[in-house]
Order: sequence, then C-alpha cells, then structure tokens
Amino acid sequence: MELKRNPIINSDFPDPDIIRVNDVYYMASTTMHYMPGCDILQSYDLMNWELIAHAYETLDHTEGQELLEEKEIYGKGMWAPSFRMHKGTFYIVFTSNDMNRTFLLTAQNPEGPWKKQFIEGFYYDNGLFFDEDNRVYIVHGQGVLYITELDADLKRAKENGLHRIIVEDEKEIPLGYEGSHLYKKDGMYYLFTCHMNGKGNQRKTQDCFMADSLEGEFRGICLIDDDMGYRNLGVAQGGMIDTPTGEWYAFMFQDRGALGRAPVLMPLHFEKDIPVIGGIMDEDPLLCSANGKVPDHVKAFSNRKEYQYNELNGNDDFIYEPDENGSIVLKLFWQFNHNPHPEFWSVTERKGAYRVKSGKLSPNLIVSWNTLTQRCWGAKSAASVIVDGTQLKEGDYAGISTFMGCYGAIALTRQENRYYLVMLGKTALDESIFGQFDYAVPGVEYARIPVKNGVVTLKAATDFTLADDSSSFYFYVENGWEQLGIRQKLYFKMDFFTGCRFGLFYFSTQETGGIVDFMDFRYEGNE
Repeated sequence: MELKRNPIINSDFPDPDIIRVNDVYYMASTTMHYMPGCDILQSYDLMNWELIAHAYETLDHTEGQELLEEKEIYGKGMWAPSFRMHKGTFYIVFTSNDMNRTFLLTAQNPEGPWKKQFIEGFYYDNGLFFDEDNRVYIVHGQGVLYITELDADLKRAKENGLHRIIVEDEKEIPLGYEGSHLYKKDGMYYLFTCHMNGKGNQRKTQDCFMADSLEGEFRGICLIDDDMGYRNLGVAQGGMIDTPTGEWYAFMFQDRGALGRAPVLMPLHFEKDIPVIGGIMDEDPLLCSANGKVPDHVKAFSNRKEYQYNELNGNDDFIYEPDENGSIVLKLFWQFNHNPHPEFWSVTERKGAYRVKSGKLSPNLIVSWNTLTQRCWGAKSAASVIVDGTQLKEGDYAGISTFMGCYGAIALTRQENRYYLVMLGKTALDESIFGQFDYAVPGVEYARIPVKNGVVTLKAATDFTLADDSSSFYFYVENGWEQLGIRQKLYFKMDFFTGCRFGLFYFSTQETGGIVDFMDFRYEGNE
C-alpha cells in the first residue's frame, strides 16, 4: 500500500479522463495549443503516472496553429478529451475550439499510432459512451446537456437515433453544466458533470445524475463541494473508475492558480446505487473524509509494486539520434508552444544542443516560433539551461521563461554589438481569470546588466505555495546564482487557459538569420 497526497499529479494535466484495461490505467488530458498534443499517461495504481504518447503531432496547419499573419490559437486548440476502449479499439474524442470541429482519434494501442478522423458536428465538452447493446452515444453541451446517438462508425449522428436533453442547468448559474462523462454500473446510468452552484459561491462543484434508462429521467445530486482549503477553488470535472478487485474511485481536477489544473483522486462507494465520495470506513485519519469532501491523502493498490515510472518532467542533454524513419522524437515531456517550424530548429546540427534559428520578427516571446516547453510543478520547481548566443543578431532575445499569458523571463540580448542580460515580464491588468489577449505588446524590461560574452547559464524558479504564485530569475556566476530583476507575479488567465511552463525561447526584433543553442537543460522539482 502507498499513500499519496492530493493532488496526485501536482502539475497542469486538466480535464483528465481515465480508463482501465485489465490492470493498467490510461489517462488522456487537455493540451490546447501545445504540440504535439493530447497527452496519454499510464499507471498501475491510479496514483503514479507516466507519459507514454501524444495522440497527434499537429491538429492541422492553419495560420493560427502556425503562428502566421499575427494569428494564434492560445487558449483554443484541443479541449476536454473523452477516452474510451471498446472491443479492442481505443477512442479519443475532443473538440478543437479554433476550428469548430469534433476530432475522433482511434488506435489499437494507446501508445499509437493514432488515426485522425472527424465526427460531423460540434460536440462541446463531450463524453463518448458505448452501451452494452453496441449502440454508441455522445453527451455534450454547456448549461444544457444533450445525448446524441451516433452511427456505428462514429462519423455522424444516427438518423432517427436518440437525441434529447438530459440535464438543463438554471440560467442564472455563472458556469452551467459541462465536462460530462457517462458510465453504466449494474444497469444504472451515471452522468458526471461540473458547474458552479450559484449560491454566492463561485467555486466549481461536481454533480452526478442517475437514470435507469437513457430515455428516462436523470436525477441529480451534488457529489463534491470542496476546495481542499485551497483559495476557494473547487474540485470538479471528471468521472469514476473501478479497480480489478472491485473498488471504485473518482477522479477530478482542481484549479491551483498559476500552476494550472491538477488531477485529484478520491475513494468512491455506493449507497443504494448513489455514489458517495469517501471510503466506507477507514481507521487512518489521513484517509478519512466526510461525504463529499476530498481526502488529503489517497491510497491504492498495484500488482506491480516494483514498477519504475518515468518522470513527468526531466533533464535533457539534447543528444538525439533519428529513429528508424529518420525522424527526431523529443522526450515526451517537451511540447512546442504551437506547431513547430522544423526548418528553424534542430537537435542534430550541433550535438548536445537544441538549436533555434530566427525565421521571423516578433515583438515578444509569446508569438515567437519553436518555444520549447515543459510543465512546472508544485509547490516549487526550477529549471536551468546554458544559452550560447554568440550567433545572435542585433535586437535578438534568447533565454528561459515562466511561460504563460502574463509571463516572466530572463534573456540574453545583443544590442549595439554588446551582450546584456535582461529580465522581462508582462504585467497583469488585474487579478481576474479573464485574459488580456494583447499578444503584440512587448514585455516590460525590469532589469539589465552587461555581460562579457554570449554564453550564459540562466535559471527560472517558480513558487506555487498557498499564498503565492510567482517566478524569479537568475544567472550563474563563479560564486553561484545571482537574481536579476523582480519577482514576477503569475496569473492563471483564460487567454492561455493553461498552467505555467518553463519555456526555452528565441525571438528577433530587428533582423532574422540569427542562431541560438540551448544546452544542458536541468529540471528541479517533481516531488
């Protein structure tokens, strides 16, 4: 037995959907604008997870996804996957909010390859469901939830098939029902969905609606109304999963400020077919919780106790060799800010370096190409990298950022044929979650110092403790790290709609054609 503190993954893996195949659990999570996208994770105990694949390399090649013509897809892209396995085939369904399309991905193995298809129509925040009679349905909507029967090939709504409203929220609710998942247990249908209760408390809650047929009435209860003592931010949007030995768990996520949305696991039992959060009895006070409240810790069992999980974050020496197809596959924890531009990056031109070439002019790091990111970790994490900017052009910036809408960064820049270190940031207009979307505005320069040459070692550090969301920036000297600039306040906002990441960036403000090499990336945290 192992105890683990909630959130079980203290990092940004939003909208989790979990399935079990024999004694293996698989999770799909939202990645929005990051490429490659749709993270697939694996676990043997529901508590420890590792990345095993991304379900696609790119969504498409629109101007927004390519960061062309001043267009972008921040806060859009891939939302809220529904993950299912039926008769040996794995299915992932999600909507792309910049393309207004419903994607259908299929595979025979969760590690891929995944085949990309589409379902006619736009099924927002959907939940795919295969019934025992081989009929297939999709639950979808926001505020008003529908169930729609699909053709057997899942390409379109079935002609004369079931299509009805099953749940409708009150109109004055600030966030109506969404993020829905449908299950069947012992002949009863269970619809998990989240919303805000609208009673003067704006945190998310999780409801569950039950019916004995898909044509019948769905009767609902509030399953979870709890913030775990964390900033009045609720635990919601997920579903339920059983173990090989018959125990049940609920999985959700919790908004954790600028860190992002972190998966939470809790025991679940049934009282007269009604799901209840919490174990039936448990003598361990760490695991006990009142009904509807999330325990601080959770336990689960595995038949593979000696299994060693790969880290969800990690170091990189940038030494890569092409695979059997001649392609370069970066470590799974790396994702680009949008579609990468392969002609402007390489890990083979200089062994041991992530090389980025300047291909366009940009006002800031947000709209630059080939920013390479991986998630930050709570409560604290840090990352450092060597930056070789000896081939920078006039007005270029290259460094490491805490990458989100209101970012912070430390960068090497070349000005009037001299090198400087600068600390940059984007100021938040307010502390709300509403995005600013002003991506063309240059960052504010808070500090600048001259340096002797174009090779520097830089570091970004984050703090997501209960009272703080911030990042600080450092450069290495003979006696250790020295801080540069201010402590940048970080905010989760709906412009990016994702948690903070470390990002290796390069952008040009005056001329293209420069080159920067990032080397010896080191990650601290993930504990």
